[in-house]
Amino acid sequence: MRILLYEDNPAIRDALSVLLSGIPGLELVGAFPNPLQWERQLASLRPDLILMDIEMPGLDGIDATRAIHAALPDVNVVILTVFDEEDKIFRALCAGAVGYVLKNTTPDRLIAAIEDAHAGGAPLSPSIARKAVRFFQQLPPLKTTRPDYTLTAREHETLRYLVEGLSYKMIADRMNISYETVRTYMKHIYEKLHVVSMTEAVAKALREGLV
Repeated sequence: MRILLYEDNPAIRDALSVLLSGIPGLELVGAFPNPLQWERQLASLRPDLILMDIEMPGLDGIDATRAIHAALPDVNVVILTVFDEEDKIFRALCAGAVGYVLKNTTPDRLIAAIEDAHAGGAPLSPSIARKAVRFFQQLPPLKTTRPDYTLTAREHETLRYLVEGLSYKMIADRMNISYETVRTYMKHIYEKLHVVSMTEAVAKALREGLV
């Protein structure tokens, strides 16, 4: 997995560079203080996944995520930040980030989050998952009646765990199924709910009373 890092704090950037460079199967292809030159850097470095800080000089990480996602939707962006405000979480996920992880996350959990995102998951720090759920719960309902999307019992259970903030790996463990089976369930859920992201799936589930 080829990883690109955007982090303006030199000490944190160096520490993350050392960590990522020492993990088998991961290749840190670049580490920069801001994403101002993201188009040139992505074209030459071809990353699979980007770790993105939020507040950086020249270009905000959320704005950069939105631009990258629009141009290269197959490149996964995971926000890595100290900010846990609901507004930033929502903006980042809506911009196309597949995960939102706090910088106080342990190295082992950070690596697990990176691998989860690369495998199709949507890693969120536990506190971030709770805030995201609260945010969506506060949105007004779209309909007064509960629609039927023909979700199977297992797909409904998977959706419920997703709303609770569990990662794909945690859902697999909780349901005693494989990681790939969770991904299959999620693919079916996206198709039946007519959504294309974890954020949309959670929002729709909460606003329409599906869980």
